Amino acid sequence: MMLAIKEAVMDMSPYVRKTAAHAIPKLYSLDPETKDQLIEVLDRLLGDKTTLVAGSAIQAFVEICPERIDLIHKNYRKLCNLLVDVEEWGQVVILNMLTHYCRTQFVTPNQDDQQEESELPFYGSSDKDSDEDSDGEERGDGDKKKKSEKQSTYIMDPDHRLLLRQSKPLLNSRNAAVVMAVAQLYHHCAPKSEVGSVARSLIRLLRCHREIQYVVLSNIATMTNKRRGIFEPYLKSFYVRSSDPLHVKLLKLEILTSLATETNISTILREFQTYVTSSDKEFAAATIQAIGRCASSIAEVTDACLNGLVRLMSNRDEAVVAESVVVIKKLLQMRPPVSSKSKPSEHKDIITYMAKMVDKITVPMARASILWLIGEYSERVPKIAPDVLRKMAKNFVNEEDIVKLQVLNLSVKLCITNHKQTNLLCQYVLNLAKYDQNYDIRDRSRFLRQFVVTSNKPSALAKYAKKIFLATKPAPVLESHFNSHDSYQLGSLSHLLNMKATGYQDLPEWPAVAPDTSVRNVELPPVWNENREPIRGKKQKQPAADLKSFYSSSDDDDDEESSEENSDEESEKDGGSEEESDEDEESEDSSKEDSDEDSSEEESEEASSSSSSEEDSSEEDSDKDVKKPVKQSKSAKPVNINIVKEKVKVSGVGDLLLDFDDMGPPSSSSSNVAASSSMLTPVAAGSGIVVQANPAQAHSSNIVQGITVPSKTYELLNRLSTGGLTVTYKYTRTISIFSPKMVSLELTFTNAGEAPLTGVKIGEKKPQSGMEIHDFPEIASLGVGACTSVLMGINFNDTTQSAGFQLVSEQKTFSVTISAPVGELLQPRTMGETEFKSQQAKLGGMNENRESCDIVENKRTPEGICISVLSASNVLQVPSSDPEVFNFAAHTLASTSMVLISVKLSGKTAKITVNCEKMVIGTMLLKDLKKALLSPSPSS
Repeated sequence: MMLAIKEAVMDMSPYVRKTAAHAIPKLYSLDPETKDQLIEVLDRLLGDKTTLVAGSAIQAFVEICPERIDLIHKNYRKLCNLLVDVEEWGQVVILNMLTHYCRTQFVTPNQDDQQEESELPFYGSSDKDSDEDSDGEERGDGDKKKKSEKQSTYIMDPDHRLLLRQSKPLLNSRNAAVVMAVAQLYHHCAPKSEVGSVARSLIRLLRCHREIQYVVLSNIATMTNKRRGIFEPYLKSFYVRSSDPLHVKLLKLEILTSLATETNISTILREFQTYVTSSDKEFAAATIQAIGRCASSIAEVTDACLNGLVRLMSNRDEAVVAESVVVIKKLLQMRPPVSSKSKPSEHKDIITYMAKMVDKITVPMARASILWLIGEYSERVPKIAPDVLRKMAKNFVNEEDIVKLQVLNLSVKLCITNHKQTNLLCQYVLNLAKYDQNYDIRDRSRFLRQFVVTSNKPSALAKYAKKIFLATKPAPVLESHFNSHDSYQLGSLSHLLNMKATGYQDLPEWPAVAPDTSVRNVELPPVWNENREPIRGKKQKQPAADLKSFYSSSDDDDDEESSEENSDEESEKDGGSEEESDEDEESEDSSKEDSDEDSSEEESEEASSSSSSEEDSSEEDSDKDVKKPVKQSKSAKPVNINIVKEKVKVSGVGDLLLDFDDMGPPSSSSSNVAASSSMLTPVAAGSGIVVQANPAQAHSSNIVQGITVPSKTYELLNRLSTGGLTVTYKYTRTISIFSPKMVSLELTFTNAGEAPLTGVKIGEKKPQSGMEIHDFPEIASLGVGACTSVLMGINFNDTTQSAGFQLVSEQKTFSVTISAPVGELLQPRTMGETEFKSQQAKLGGMNENRESCDIVENKRTPEGICISVLSASNVLQVPSSDPEVFNFAAHTLASTSMVLISVKLSGKTAKITVNCEKMVIGTMLLKDLKKALLSPSPSS
């Protein structure tokens, strides 16, 4: 599955890449240990510029690694600009993710309001101090100026503004989820002055999408707690309809209550009067609670609401009466405490009326509320309170537990304020509670007895009884139930349930200081011209110094390459302007500072750079690669093998540079190339490949030096069937001058016929799907007995299927096919032992092929094993600390898939292990390796 996903993300079809993005979280759920590999694949998908892929890639990011915010930096602006064109469900996912990103990367846009609120008490106290001297007033004026200057310093980040600007058009989307996603983004991330723009779109959803009105109303209910003004013009949209379900009615009540102000309270209360008469008891009770909230928040209507609630106590519906009693109790408790100037009979009529209702009301909560009011304000009804206690004591055994507890509290309070009249009643109630079935009531009875029942030695608590029981109680706070919902992200499941659901990610707090904004600056990739020279790209919002350091390494490389040209070319270039030398000096300085970064960048950009330049590499040590680009001939003429000279130069650190401008003909002798300190570097030659290593360095590893691998020649056309023309070919195992994805072949034409051949070239091509064939230069004339060689390239697309084409001359036409052995589809890869083991561990499971075989006697040596492996595959030996283990590394030409080979020699048995991202290649390569190890070596 990992292999399939890696191949699918590189597919040409965006729908395939989108499906691969969907498969990533599935595979992660099956095996969480694949997270690191999946993140690498996901990083590629996040950079996809196709709108069809963006939403799926972000969804996979949210499910696998939402904490890796660094993966979003370079794609942030692209996601914002693509937002309008992405599919609707992808827009929802991207908006939710960008909400979290915005809260971590930008400062709050409402920080001026926070400063004002935090500094208000200080300036408020200074305003009250009217006796300050003129110096103090001047200091106060100076502080206010500083405050205004501090508030005016905030400027919204351009990237923050980009997100809000690009998401605003989505408020007109036909998809309700997209509109609500934009609404939650503005609620959590936008300045409060701009949040009002989402109100009209939410009201439109409320009217047009009745099936989701509960979700829309829950979002509005939370928003009105902080910004009630944006929905005041749409007050009538929240009136309750008779067809609304109960949960929608309750939400509309919450919103109407939150929107209540001094100007519209009369309209809202008239609407509530209608709701109270509803046949739905739960809705009517909720309406009474809403009336209480309005009375507590708007002092002008408190008395009117209180009188209306008292009239509701005569209602026939017991639930309405009970809820009215509870709300009245809370409103009376919220009144200011009785002072020496206030009348003792304040609210006496209400309390008296409620005391008379005790016998009629059967709802436990309502009865408990009445008893609490009588006990708390017993001084206002001194004659009624003892009689109420007598009635409750008479029926104490039959009361509910909550009522029994309030009866105990009432008895103690009356015993403290009216000891003479209620002492015996109090003891009687305490004795009844002493043997109650509920242990809470029994414990409360034992506790309260210490306050009122005196003995020879009074309790230490008795003298503090009045302070404890008759102290002023804090007034209850009547607030919306949706205040606690604001702690969750708007529109999430946790927000609806008011509890943290599985998988919910908390909305991060705004940072005090904005992080570095340069992380979102993206480098544009360089463009290559016809001469394969980079046209330097521009950087988005990047200082000039950074541009210079980015291209410094390439400038240095150009200097080194130019120094290796022949003297004639150097003399021509010396006549140039002095500006180029100045730029080279600057680039050398900057490249010294970024040398470590350049080496890592070259490794990560290996795949992309291979499409524009031809490379061969050797390693300075086991952990660092130094690569040199291969320059193509500037002339437009095709390269003929007869007129090319081979030139191999070795630098001080073992760098290998192949210059195709001066490549020589294949010689019968082998070419000697000095390898790096820990790498075996093969170089193609006419009859074979010879590799040498430094003898002093060979003791630290099992690198085999000085081995010769003969090149195999294949017959393409036989002179008997063609009338005298013989065509053979062999694999040069060098980087193709036509494309780094192509296999380089050397074709040799021999005319043994009786007449010369003219105009020899490639005619009609019949490649398989995905293959490419590059023509060799036309041979103008091939005389009798003449022989010539040319180079051609074929991209086999990492398959062993045959590529068909025609060899055409002016005299004859021949149809031929070429199929490459799997070992010739590889390109050597340099790496150290640590990296080899790390990559081998990643390519386990189905990507690993193993087999053991008994090898022939003359191949049971390190030289024999290396020759067998190199003859079957174009690989590079990797150093190994174990002398019995021989490791080799390469990658496929077309897809750059990793190929690792390990041969462990144990006596006459060799254990072969092939790890390859493409399972088919790994299986076929294992067969070829086994065949090479089993076949005897030639006597020579």
